[in-house]
Amino acid sequence: MKLESAVPAPAHRLRNFGVNLWAEFSSLAVQHKATNIGQGFPDFVVPEFLQEEVKKAVALPSANWYTRAQGHPRLVKELAAEFSPLFNRNIDPMSEIMTAVGAYEAIYAAITAFINEGDEAVVIEPHFDCYAGDMELCGGKLVRVPLRPNGDPNFAKNWTLDKDEFEAAFNEKTKLLITTTPHNPVGKIFTKEELEYIGGVCKKYNVVVVSDEVYERVVFDENEHVRIGSLPGMWERVLTIGSAGKTFSVTGWKIGWALGPAHLISQLQHVSSCSTFTAPTLLQEAVAGAFEHERSIAHTDTAYFSWLSTTLQKNCRMLADAFTDIGCEPVWPDGGYFMLVDTANMGWDFTDLNTGRCYDVDCVKWLTREFKLATIPISVFYGDKNRHLAAKYIRVCCAKSDETIVKACEIIRSLKKN
Repeated sequence: MKLESAVPAPAHRLRNFGVNLWAEFSSLAVQHKATNIGQGFPDFVVPEFLQEEVKKAVALPSANWYTRAQGHPRLVKELAAEFSPLFNRNIDPMSEIMTAVGAYEAIYAAITAFINEGDEAVVIEPHFDCYAGDMELCGGKLVRVPLRPNGDPNFAKNWTLDKDEFEAAFNEKTKLLITTTPHNPVGKIFTKEELEYIGGVCKKYNVVVVSDEVYERVVFDENEHVRIGSLPGMWERVLTIGSAGKTFSVTGWKIGWALGPAHLISQLQHVSSCSTFTAPTLLQEAVAGAFEHERSIAHTDTAYFSWLSTTLQKNCRMLADAFTDIGCEPVWPDGGYFMLVDTANMGWDFTDLNTGRCYDVDCVKWLTREFKLATIPISVFYGDKNRHLAAKYIRVCCAKSDETIVKACEIIRSLKKN
C-alpha cells in the first residue's frame, strides 16, 4: 500500500478549491519576466516616514513581543483618533476596533463569525475572489448581484445595481451583504444615495454589512468616499474593513482592521483568537506611527494621502491614453487601484487555442507570454451566471512606479500593429 493512499482525504469543504488565480497569473508573470500591471501591489519605494517608523519600532523592546490579541493598544487608539471624525462618533478603541493579519483576515473573521452552513450572503459582482472562498469554507451560499453599465460603460460611475434584481437576492437565509467601495475591480465609488438605498434593504432584511473599504484613500477627480457605516442608523449593522497595506502602499506588511459596534467586533475577535491570535506587534506599532505622522501634515503639500490619489490618477490617465490609442476602451475609475479595459475592438481571437478558458483568460496569458505585459482577467471575479458580462475586459493596476507605468505604456502602444 502506498503511503499516500493511507492518508485521510481532505475536508469536503475544500473540494472546490483549485489553483489560486493569483498564484496562476503571478507565476506566469514571473516566468516571462513581464511588466506587471495586473496585481495590486505597489512597486515603488516605501516613503521615508514609513521606513523611519519601522526603525523606531524595532528599537522598542515591547514592539518585539506579543501584543494585545484584539489589537496593539497604540494602533487601535490611533485608528480611533483617525476614524472617529469620519464616522461622526467617538469610536471606542478597545471594543469597537480589531486589528488583523491584513484585511484578508478581517474579512475571513467577519464571514466566519456570522455564516452557518446553509446561510446566504449577497455580494455585489464582480467581486474579489476571497469572499467566495471564505463562504465555501463556512458552508454558506454566495448570491451574486452584478453591476451593469447604465449609460456610457466607459465610466465606472455608470456601473450600477438594478434595484429589483438587488432586493430579489435577499430572503430569510441572508445574513450578510458584502460590498466594496472604491470597488475592485470596477473602480466605482458608491454615492451616498446608492449607499442609502443599499442600507435600507439591509435594514429591511436585518442583514449585517461587511464593507470592504481598503482603497478608501484613493479618490479621483471630485468624487467623495462615503462610508456606509457613517450613515444614519447603519453603524449598528456595519463592519468596515481597512488595510494599512493599501493605505500606505505596503501590502507585504499585512496589517488590517475592522471597525464596528462592540456586539459585532467581539464576534470577529473570537475567530481571530482561534486563528492568528495577533497581528505582528512591530508592524502595528509602525502603522500607528504612520497614522500619527500623516495626521500631523494632513491637508498640506507633503500629505501622503494627497500624493497617493494624485499619483495614481496620473498613472491611470497614462494607461488609459495608451489603451485608447490602440483602440481599446478603458473604463475611467472613480478611485481605487484598478481600471477595467475593454479589448473587444481589437479583434483578437483565441478560439484556436482550444483551452476551454474564457476569452479574457486566454488574452491575459497571451499578453504575458508574447508581449511580457501582465494583466488580470475579469471573468474570474464573476460566478458562472454573469461571467459573460465581462467577456472581453481585463484589469490593470495603477499603483505602480513611474518606470513600470512608462514601460507598460510602451508595450501597450506596440500592440497596435498586432
